[in-house]
Amino acid sequence: MNLQQLHYVVEIVRNRNHLSAAAAALQMSQPGVSQQIQLLEQELGLQIFSRTRNRINGLTEAGTIVHSIAQRIAVNLGELKTLKDHIAGGDRGTLTIATTHTPARYLLPHVVRRFLARYPDVRLILRQGNTEQVCAQVEAGEADLAVSTQAGGNFPNLLRLRCRDLSFCVVAQPAHPILSVPELTLEEIVRYPLIAYDGHNKGLKVWKAFAAAGLEPNIAMSGMDADLCKTYVRMGLGIGILAGLSYDAEQDQGIEARDAGMVLPRSEIGIALRPGTYLHPYLLDFLGSVAPHLTPDVVRRAIRDFDSDRGSELRLAD
Repeated sequence: MNLQQLHYVVEIVRNRNHLSAAAAALQMSQPGVSQQIQLLEQELGLQIFSRTRNRINGLTEAGTIVHSIAQRIAVNLGELKTLKDHIAGGDRGTLTIATTHTPARYLLPHVVRRFLARYPDVRLILRQGNTEQVCAQVEAGEADLAVSTQAGGNFPNLLRLRCRDLSFCVVAQPAHPILSVPELTLEEIVRYPLIAYDGHNKGLKVWKAFAAAGLEPNIAMSGMDADLCKTYVRMGLGIGILAGLSYDAEQDQGIEARDAGMVLPRSEIGIALRPGTYLHPYLLDFLGSVAPHLTPDVVRRAIRDFDSDRGSELRLAD
């Protein structure tokens, strides 16, 4: 067995079980990759992939465990390389942040400006996606950390750090009755066409509140970010529900906001990272800039507690 064979397993899964695509990404021949996987299966004495003729259908039950281990090894090797680069280069390197729209647009710009001024030799990469996508990038070692609403909830191998609370507001044209109704309720909100963003993800707390009340929002348009939502609200096509962080009374001319904290549950922005991540000083500084309460000691203690809890779970499983 060699590390390269484990890398092939990860690459096949990354390419959705398409052996030809994985071989192209690895710059190898398809038969060569296939042969190495078969040698690995023979050595382990188990089947990693289920197959139909020459086609890979997916991971077997045992293969899922092999893939998880292979992925962790790949990530840990990356951390070793990061450590090597730090020792050799000091405050040089690359920091990759995966983030959803709201933090990227409204929370991180000032943090990024300060970071780049302080660390001119660090290459900062921002990758945007939805919550699942950005956390998956961190888990796969493609990003150092994720900044997202509800970050890490479906990724038990990631450490989740609370960044800040997130309240919601209703936005509408200045003369819209939703802004002046004596008591803002969910029943009042569903009376009007709603411009939704985050793809009207029913798993989010704000939409769960409507479902719990037996109400169905009148979604006129969905699948957009907060800026587009405000654009269409400004045109009078409906009202919007936004994170309070994304509304600025001075900049958002043509619309007004009303706090919805009494009727919609708060969410939060969180940071997700791998517990084995090398805590480079500039990474810790970035975390502290995003959330001042995340001091280096707090982050290190959270990682120790996370590792301790995982160890307890493994012992119970044994």
